[in-house]
Amino acid sequence: MKLVWSPEIAAKAFMDTVKSCELYEGSSVAELISAMAAGWNAKLIVETWSRGGVTTTSIGLAIATSHTCGRHVCIVPDQDSKKEYTAAMEKAGMSPEVIVGEPEDAVKEMVVDFLVVDSRRNNFGRIVKAAKFGNRGAVVVIKNASLKVAELGSLFDGGSRRIVRSVFLPVGKGLDIAHVAAGEVGSGSDKVKNSRWIRRVDRQSGEEFVIRK
Repeated sequence: MKLVWSPEIAAKAFMDTVKSCELYEGSSVAELISAMAAGWNAKLIVETWSRGGVTTTSIGLAIATSHTCGRHVCIVPDQDSKKEYTAAMEKAGMSPEVIVGEPEDAVKEMVVDFLVVDSRRNNFGRIVKAAKFGNRGAVVVIKNASLKVAELGSLFDGGSRRIVRSVFLPVGKGLDIAHVAAGEVGSGSDKVKNSRWIRRVDRQSGEEFVIRK
């Protein structure tokens, strides 16, 4: 099953997030991610959060699930983070599900459609690798990606999953976004098993294409 984009739902989520985040500075990231999650009709959206972080992205994701009838889960490292996060979200009129624990352990227990992690976490690569994706594949978003060299492609090189398309967007402090296909690279014929994945980047748009050769 392929991910099917719905521009109508994406537009509604975008506008609702604009209204909810209009008092927050730098909410453009939240609006974009909300529209993406809603447009892909994500049923399980998972994000990570730590104390002191902004909650505008969370507000956008919560709005997205209201349009997709989905589930929004936020993974926090400790009880203090949970209290701070829950209070901030309740103030915004949102009540997402919150899990306390190590993200790379928590994501193993869920089948994720849309994953949002922060590159400022030293273990963000392990979180992405540990995540389970369904038969539709998933969309992975790395926030604050400009703070480090983009690593999304390398997280899947030689693995059982492959990136169909990825793009870096200079929004906020940078977003590295990828559509990860379902299924296994290396299944089927020997030709597929021995194939190589080549990454190409469009210099004008910044969009990255992954081609099997």
